[in-house]
Amino acid sequence: MGHGDCRKCKCCLRLFRPDPRNRHHQRYCATATCKAASKAESQARWRAKPENQGYFSGPVNVARVQAWRARHPGYWRGGRGAGAALQDVSIAQPIDSMIETTNAARAPLQDVLAAQPAVLIGLIAHLVGSPLQDEIVRTTDRLLRLGQDILATSAGSRLPTPVPDGGAGRDRLRDVLQNPRLP
Repeated sequence: MGHGDCRKCKCCLRLFRPDPRNRHHQRYCATATCKAASKAESQARWRAKPENQGYFSGPVNVARVQAWRARHPGYWRGGRGAGAALQDVSIAQPIDSMIETTNAARAPLQDVLAAQPAVLIGLIAHLVGSPLQDEIVRTTDRLLRLGQDILATSAGSRLPTPVPDGGAGRDRLRDVLQNPRLP
């Protein structure tokens, strides 16, 4: 191949030899940073097209995503190559000293939950058995109402809130735990 077969990379501006199969449209070399720049430009070009403006929003696309998730159960749980495409992977960071471990062990539940929203959402998704946002929101609303009822009851008479149908002494928490699909 002669020098005329080389092309200047749009990212790093170095000369490279395009792949013979893609010679007519390859504008980036094969280094990792240049591949990332190529992908970013390609995605920006795709998003700029009028027909793609609302691709990721609106009820039609929510239904499309829900249908895809229904066809691919368990994808969101991860495993060999799955999951990282949808969300960033959370990497655990080790605690440096015993003092921090002691303080973390003594932290109130509210502080731990506030600091770990991903854990809370994951727990709710696990209990529901689905990663769909609508189901997580529905369950979260139900759990919030239940928690508010428990707190109101504990502040008042310290008696469990009875089930509306007069459920013979059973409390709502037991009902929700036994049947997570309750409204």
